[in-house]
Formats: sequence, C-alpha cells, structure tokens
Amino acid sequence: MPPEILERLRPICRALPETYEEPAWIGIRWRIRARTVAHVYTPDPSRQPFYAQFAVNGEPPTVMTFRAPAGEFLGLTGSGFPFFRAAWGSNVAGVLLGDHTDWTEIAEILTDSYAEMAPKFLVARQRAMGR
Repeated sequence: MPPEILERLRPICRALPETYEEPAWIGIRWRIRARTVAHVYTPDPSRQPFYAQFAVNGEPPTVMTFRAPAGEFLGLTGSGFPFFRAAWGSNVAGVLLGDHTDWTEIAEILTDSYAEMAPKFLVARQRAMGR
C-alpha cells in the first residue's frame, strides 16, 4: 500500500473518538469497537477481476471501503469514478485513492462512515468537537 495514502488517512481516522487502526486480512482498517469504519487495501486483480479495470500503468489500484449513510449511498456509488458499490453489505461503498483524490471529501466520507458505525454517544461527542 502506498505510504502517502496511509499518511493522509491516519490523521483523519485518529481524529474520530476511540477509533483504532489494525492490520486486516489485506491492508489496514480503522475500527470503532468491533465495527469497521474504513478499510484500505490494494487488491490483486487476478484474484478480484473487478479491480483490473482500475489498474494504472499495470499497477493495481488502492481502494478504501466505507459505510455510507442511506441518503448519500446512491449519489456516491451512482456517480461513477472514483466511487463504486462494494459487492457486500447494503451500505458499503468503495473509492479508488490516488493522485486524483479529494482529501477533504475523504475526511467527510470517513466522518459519515464513523457516524454509521459508532455508538450514538460517541457520534454526539465527535460532532460537539466540531469534526
């Protein structure tokens, strides 16, 4: 996974109350309690052919999956690149990360994903902190 991507994601995720980082079966994920807020990884297109279309110069893409609120899910996933609907979960979306990434938008997406997964009192605390 590109270190520059992790360097951008880590401060955003650390700002979310009680969120922690851990290695996943592939890549890195950030969790609140036992619920995943975001998962970033570089898929192997030979094992997951869906991602082959997003390869750049023969290199596999870097992907982040997250939970999207119901009111935003279709707008995100229906807009096309860099967003897509994950093959699992009713509210799991994905985004391709790279030079094109709008990191302000990613921070908003992660804050929304956190709100979907965290206990309500932590979401209220996070909102009170102005993040």
